[in-house]
Parts: sequence; structure tokens; C-alpha cells
Amino acid sequence: MRIDDFQRPAQTGVLCEDWREWKQPIVWFQGTTDTTAIQFFLKNIHPGMRDGALMLLGSPRIPSSRPNLFGELMKVIILPTRAVEEAVNWALNGGPDPDITLHMRLRASSSRRALYAAYNCIKNSLHELSHTNARPRVVLVTDTPSVVRHIKEELKEYAEIMHFDYMSYSSQNSSEIMSATYFQPSKLRARDWGPMPRWVAFVDFFLASRARHAVISGAHRRVGTTYAQLIAAMAAANKLHENLAYPLNFSFYSSFQSTLLAGGLGNQVGWGHVWNRFGGKLSCHNQTDQCALTPLLPCGWWDGPWQSPIVRDIRRLKTYGVDMKDTGEVLETSLLSFCKSRKIPVKTMALQLPSCKKKCQR
Repeated sequence: MRIDDFQRPAQTGVLCEDWREWKQPIVWFQGTTDTTAIQFFLKNIHPGMRDGALMLLGSPRIPSSRPNLFGELMKVIILPTRAVEEAVNWALNGGPDPDITLHMRLRASSSRRALYAAYNCIKNSLHELSHTNARPRVVLVTDTPSVVRHIKEELKEYAEIMHFDYMSYSSQNSSEIMSATYFQPSKLRARDWGPMPRWVAFVDFFLASRARHAVISGAHRRVGTTYAQLIAAMAAANKLHENLAYPLNFSFYSSFQSTLLAGGLGNQVGWGHVWNRFGGKLSCHNQTDQCALTPLLPCGWWDGPWQSPIVRDIRRLKTYGVDMKDTGEVLETSLLSFCKSRKIPVKTMALQLPSCKKKCQR
């Protein structure tokens, strides 16, 4: 097995090596902690590697070409346990799957600006469902339970609002695990994750990923969190029609209040974050509330229109041999020169497979 350590720029061949020519049948791409790492292949200097990455990941310049990579993987490898599925069905109360999911990450904030921006986003999405006769269903997921009543009251005229009430469910359920006190977060994490027991997040995830039309992410500070991304990806994969490249009539939206856009998208940063690639100098300042169509697979490079890196990322990429302009364009000649000037050490590990002789004899 060959080991390629992504976290150590001097020991990774993600940009400079043609992995198709490696003799080892197994490669451990070590240190890939988020969705960004594999997207480095989009800038590999070998055309065959780059073409393969484009087929797998789509082009950052063409958002519609980016596939629902992680949603399709989750659809195959992740299933709810029977206990979680029963809790989801209890929340649905015998009715159909929700049309829209609203995820609000408020971190106990009492500000209503994020909520009002999200209301407009929901109303726009509901307008797209106006051709249906049934009353739309919206499932609400939030880390701040105190806002549930406010949201229900505000939107009751437009849709049926559902929310998994874990207190009511646990009082009717004899399970030791699905109790109101099992696996509660520490005080340090309660403000970040919310006061609910951790098992509630699994029920919320599988409930929210049943959305048939749209997933909307709103927040007090960072919009499009990893949790919201995974919900949208799973929901889109669940609704994917056979022989279609993209799920029919399904969208992922990011709801921004104007206060988050005063300085552009500079505070929407973090490796793997859905809007990280738009946080640099090109992001527009002082915008009004936005309901932004969001890719299911976050962009991993800054080559697309309106994308621009922040200073921290420019410095980090230089350690990998990537020089960039302030506008986000990669200096390809610099990358080629960097790759020609270095030799990457080959690190391998011998795998000792257990013998099956004794088992076979049995």
C-alpha cells in the first residue's frame, strides 16, 4: 500500500504525481479531513488525472456540473436504525414526507434577523409549489428550541410546520437511549450544538433529509454548515430520478440576512465550508437579504466566476506550490515549475493478510 500524506505538502503527490502510474494497488490518502482534499486533483498537472477529477467532481466554473458526490455515497452506506426510523415516522404523524426543510443554526442568539431572512426564502420556495393542491409541509431543525414557537406562528398561514419534539417522544418511549437525559452535551458544547441529547441530531438528520423540494440553511453567523450540506445532499440523493443527471425540482438554498453581507462573505470561511471560496476581495459588500442557490458539492478551488481566496488560504496553498492572484486565478506556470523542482519520497506499507488455511480446513 502506498501512503500519500495530504497534510504534509512536502510528502503529497496530489498536485504533481500521476497516480495512475503507481505500481501499488492500494493508496492511503492520509490526512483528508474534509471535502477539499480530493478536489486538489482538479489542479493536478497531468491531464489524465485532471480529466478524471472533472468527471468525478465537476468543474468549479460550472456549478451545475458538480455532482452530488457525497449524497450518493451516503444513500448507499448510511441507513437509520429501527429506533431512529420509528422516531422519524412518529414526527411525520402518518403524513407524507416534508416538502421543505429549514435548518437554523442560531447558537442561542435572540436576534430575529436570520429568521426573517429565512421566512422570505421559504415563501419563495413555497411559491414554486403553488401548483400543488396539498398544504405544504415544512420540517424545522434548529439548535435553539426557543425559536420553534416563533417560527410556527410566523409560517402557519403558509404551511404545516413540523418539528421533532424529543421531550414528548421520550416521555412516550421506554428506550433507555432515546430518553431526554441520555448523552446530553457538556455545558461547553451546549451553546454550539444546542441543549438536546445527541441522539436527536440523528433523528433530525433522517427526518430533514426526506425533503422533496428544497433544503434551506439559515444561521446567526455561518450559513451552509456541514450538517446542512449533508442533509441537502442526502435529500437530493433520495429524490434522484432514474436516468436523470440531477434530482428533479430539488434545490439547496442559503439564506443570508443583510448583516452577514455587510463586509461581503468574509466571515463565511473555513476549510470545507460551502461559501469559503467566495470570502476574498471579490465578494460584494452591503447586499440585501439573499436566498442563494447553493451547490450540493462545495467548490474546492477559486477558478470560478466571483470566487476569490482569503489571505490565509493564499499562504497555505503556496506551501503546496500553488501561487494565486488576488482574484483567485491559479498561476499554472508557477505550479509546473514547482513540480519539476521537487522529488516526492515514496512511502509504502506492506500489508500482511491473514492466512485462511485453518478456516478453510474447517
